[in-house]
Amino acid sequence: MLPISAENMLTALRAAGEPTRLRILALLAEGERSVKDLTDILGQSQPRISRHLKLLVEAGLVRRYAEGAWAFFRLADSSPAAELSRDLVDRLNRSDPVMVRDRTRLEAVRRARLEEATAYFRQHAGHWDQIRSLHANEREIEAGVLKLVGDTPLDLVVDLGTGTGRMLELLAPHIESGIGIDVSHDMLSYARSRLEREGLRNCQVRQGDIYSPPIEDGSADLVIIHQVLHYLDDPDRAIEEATYLLKPGGRLLIIDFAPHGLEFLRADQAHRRLGFSREQIAEWMKAAGIELASHIDFPPDDVDIAEVGRLTVSIWLGKDTDSRVRRGVSEEAA
Repeated sequence: MLPISAENMLTALRAAGEPTRLRILALLAEGERSVKDLTDILGQSQPRISRHLKLLVEAGLVRRYAEGAWAFFRLADSSPAAELSRDLVDRLNRSDPVMVRDRTRLEAVRRARLEEATAYFRQHAGHWDQIRSLHANEREIEAGVLKLVGDTPLDLVVDLGTGTGRMLELLAPHIESGIGIDVSHDMLSYARSRLEREGLRNCQVRQGDIYSPPIEDGSADLVIIHQVLHYLDDPDRAIEEATYLLKPGGRLLIIDFAPHGLEFLRADQAHRRLGFSREQIAEWMKAAGIELASHIDFPPDDVDIAEVGRLTVSIWLGKDTDSRVRRGVSEEAA
């Protein structure tokens, strides 16, 4: 366990040493929750729950993440106080009637949130179904992703424009932690419910802009941009921002469409770009200071009609180079 000062230890213990706050810590050990979730589970008012959370955050036991008008809370994961909070929760008697009742209510809240998120996804499922019908089988593409990522242990994976959270779900067994970023609250709700349903506690999602992701520079082993670039006005800028997140030696994985002529996707699906060539992505990567290491194309399953209205999916893997300029470091210093 990481050392903690006597003052911080006392602050953390005072914050945790209250029945409701201890119950909150136990609930957050099961996954992140909103204030509304906690009011529904604990049967207390929003101001009261908010006050408890404020004290836990100030003590370093809990972290708060803003998502528009919402806020989500989870146990802190990178401080001495964080280790203390998990140790306290681990020592609780799970058969205690109060804890059992809280977990029962938590499951009811989870089901309700999942139903809400699934309803949203059903309303928009036609979009994904139409796109999927135009290209190779998803399992084949995902197998390609896993092959390129390889078996190298990864501490942090960042998925920019995470959407349904599928890339995090795919890589979760192979990584220490994963963070998905998306601007849409509805998509985040779906992704959050999906990850929670699968029990993937090493993954989380956050609201943020792909051009200014709320991730510390130089912290990620792998950054993913999956089926996002074709929606953007400035895909080269998104690639540049993604490279700032990479650790030295980190990698950038892009999955998107090869060049195509399906103009209806502009009007019907809000696509800004009709695919990208190997050379275009390589040029943007080079400008951002990384090099294209691998490129794979996945043509449509039905090769006979590939030229008359189907999509080829491409995967590009870029690797950090020693010459890449880190944000805040001048080229002379680099």
